[in-house]
Amino acid sequence: MLLDGHSLAYRAFYALPVENFSTVTGQPTNAIYGFTSMLSNTLRDERPTHLAVAFDVSRKTWRFDEYPEYKATRSKTPDEFRSQVELIGELLDAMRVSRFAVDGFEADDVIATLAGQAEALGYEVLIVTGDRDAFQLVSDHVTVLYPTKGVSELTRFTPEKVVEKYGLTPAQYPDFAALRGDPSDNLPGIPGVGEKTAAKWITQFGSFAELCARADEVKGKAGDNLRAHLDAVKLNRRLTEMVRDVPLPAAPPDLERGPYDRESVSGVLDVLEFRNPNFRERLFAADPGAAAEPEIAEGVAVDGAVLGTGEVAGWLEARPGVALGLATVDTWELGSGGVTAVALASGEDAAWFDPAGMDEADERAFASWLADPARPKVLHNVKNAGRVFAEHGWSLAGVEMDTALAAYLIKPGRRSFALDVLSVEYLGRELAPAREASGQLAFGEEDGEAAAAEALMVQARAVLDLAEVFAARLPEVGAEHLLREVELPVSALLARMERAGIAADRAHLEGLEKQFAAAVQHAVGEAHASVGHEFNLGSPKQLQEVLFGELGLPRTKKTKTGYTTDADALAWLAAQTDHELPVIMLRHREQARLRVTVEGLVKSVAPDGRIHTTFSQIVAATGRLSSTDPNLQNVPVRTDEGRAIRRGFVVGEGYECLLTADYSQIELRVMAHVSRDEGLIAAFTSGEDLHDTVGSQVFSVPRERVDAEMRRKIKAMSYGLAYGLSAFGLSQQLGIEAAEARALMETYFERFGGVRDYLHRVVEEARVTGYTETLLGRRRYLPDLNSDNRQRREMAERMALNAPIQGSAADIVKIAMLRVDEALTREGLASRLLLQVHDEIVVEVAPGERETVEELVRREMAGAYPLLAPLDVSVGHGKDWESAAH
Repeated sequence: MLLDGHSLAYRAFYALPVENFSTVTGQPTNAIYGFTSMLSNTLRDERPTHLAVAFDVSRKTWRFDEYPEYKATRSKTPDEFRSQVELIGELLDAMRVSRFAVDGFEADDVIATLAGQAEALGYEVLIVTGDRDAFQLVSDHVTVLYPTKGVSELTRFTPEKVVEKYGLTPAQYPDFAALRGDPSDNLPGIPGVGEKTAAKWITQFGSFAELCARADEVKGKAGDNLRAHLDAVKLNRRLTEMVRDVPLPAAPPDLERGPYDRESVSGVLDVLEFRNPNFRERLFAADPGAAAEPEIAEGVAVDGAVLGTGEVAGWLEARPGVALGLATVDTWELGSGGVTAVALASGEDAAWFDPAGMDEADERAFASWLADPARPKVLHNVKNAGRVFAEHGWSLAGVEMDTALAAYLIKPGRRSFALDVLSVEYLGRELAPAREASGQLAFGEEDGEAAAAEALMVQARAVLDLAEVFAARLPEVGAEHLLREVELPVSALLARMERAGIAADRAHLEGLEKQFAAAVQHAVGEAHASVGHEFNLGSPKQLQEVLFGELGLPRTKKTKTGYTTDADALAWLAAQTDHELPVIMLRHREQARLRVTVEGLVKSVAPDGRIHTTFSQIVAATGRLSSTDPNLQNVPVRTDEGRAIRRGFVVGEGYECLLTADYSQIELRVMAHVSRDEGLIAAFTSGEDLHDTVGSQVFSVPRERVDAEMRRKIKAMSYGLAYGLSAFGLSQQLGIEAAEARALMETYFERFGGVRDYLHRVVEEARVTGYTETLLGRRRYLPDLNSDNRQRREMAERMALNAPIQGSAADIVKIAMLRVDEALTREGLASRLLLQVHDEIVVEVAPGERETVEELVRREMAGAYPLLAPLDVSVGHGKDWESAAH
């Protein structure tokens, strides 16, 4: 199978809106995503044994030398596309797919050469391309797969299909193409001669050469035009013919597919932020090495015992002081009351037992072992285990290692921290599941219980062995103290916070859901009334027809399927026209999004009347916590609707109020600290408004003359610098020209040279070491800082700018959480932490403790880290999350 990489990537670029596909650093990825999706599907469907991708080098090929106007009318390749081609090449290299780009020749010449060689050697050949000139290569053994809808649908062109489509044989196709001309290549046709006439002439005369020899026989105006343009069409014919003897460094037998470099593929996908599991699964399913079973290391089988009633206590007593690996199968829902199975592994043997089968002495011994801080334990995902054991009434202490957290600290950008993935990568072992896809234990067959017990004991042994590997690696990356002093304590705290949840006013949320649903329907009615008829607001095609066809509004950015109607485009239209539809559409989409958010919250209210979100420490490479099921970070903060939603989170029964606390401008304070910029530090310590103070210096006006527009620009730029924003990104955010944004940044750096020097220094230091570090030593590895690929190098540079600042802020918030929780316990208070969202913590305050808790929270959060621009804490309290705002 031979692919025209440029042709297919270009189609993908226009098939997928670029605004929907980009990394956090602004690198467009739509062409890469579309090309890779097409490649995955085609590999799955066709299963080629040999594979190559050809790319164009430049427009200056032998055709340009013969005809300088060749492709001259083509517009400049969009920068958003050009930056993606090399990244596609890197992904293909990781997949170990051969790729060719030959100076002086086009990709289709390379394909024609390889196709001819392969056919002569007896191969069946598939050519995947969006260039119709490839139809000349079709034969009984060469088939062209031609995209007919973006890159998702491919039509098979066999000799019969070419004849059916054009009434010509594949060998006659270049004759036909020469007469027809090709505007995309700037090859002029014959005036008044279209495809039907061109095909008729070739059929009538048999060939292009014969037609030219007998051109005088062609009658009428068309004949006159043919004769007048004979030299031009002869040139077309030479240029249309593909070269079939391009000198290449490899022949078809050398193109045999081999297994992917799976780690490299994952690394490229991680950089591109392609986190869709289905996308990855399709790509890896096409790996020729995927069918091979992972090599199983010797010694995987464990010497294990299935413990019956009365045997658990004795097994534990026989192993005092030994670190035990712990694995559980937990198929229950929280609150249903049981741990399905537990496995323990020492360095010598292992055991498995069902907690439901323990007697009183066993349960007492196991609970005592779990809670004993002097009995060392290692687990995979300690937070989930702690929450699970707590539901059973057991507490967990003495955890020396969490292999998921350790793997995250060692390599935070990896795609998966699953135990089976880590076991294959670090131990060379494949782990059998202890439960089926249904979630049930692998019981049922005669040996089902034994097989499940064996699988779970092997998992416990894998946890123990991984802990040994990671214990050696953590000091190498300077992360041992982060695991022990930050991540493990935070994990235990998050388990308690998840169990506690936050009380919800279900009636209020249900009322909001109805309100937003009604607002959606009202917006639909307004939209229909504004254009005088009904249409589907959710159909981009129908919306395009209404906006640009019926209403004749200004055209937005062109895409393969028309003109974009995303939120940015609608906002632009609203500013460009007086018509109300763009504004209505924006309101409709916002209300629909809010309805979905509230609907999810209502469904999440547990029988105890509280919402129990799930926190994760291993999603964001910067160290920030994430929230899912439901995602409370999705709840808007600054809109009226968002505030209404927050009123649905209320103080629980038996408590006095909710107290919220967060840091003011923590990222900017971190930036002032790490840059040591005296001007920025002074702006923070002056007690005056930061953005007014900075704006005064940047725009050279008194503070009182810093207007709202100046503040907006300064605020966007200050935070943008902390997030690695480029001048182009700033221009997009502010809606100004890139030159103005660049000038604004340059003026800022003139006033705050320490910031400029820091941003330069952090990238250069990371280029040498290969990583950045937070104030607490959390590393972000960025190997692409030294990449030959400019796009990947620039992406890594932007990550190097923002990782230390964002990561340090995340670390400080975690320390603050721990300090607050420890202080509440130390002072014997009944108040408790419930949530951590962005930089904010939410505490449920017990009766009579509010003033004490407020003082405690301010003190502990302000003292979390000694910044040169001191931490500033804002606190509020109220009966619900919104009224507790500050």
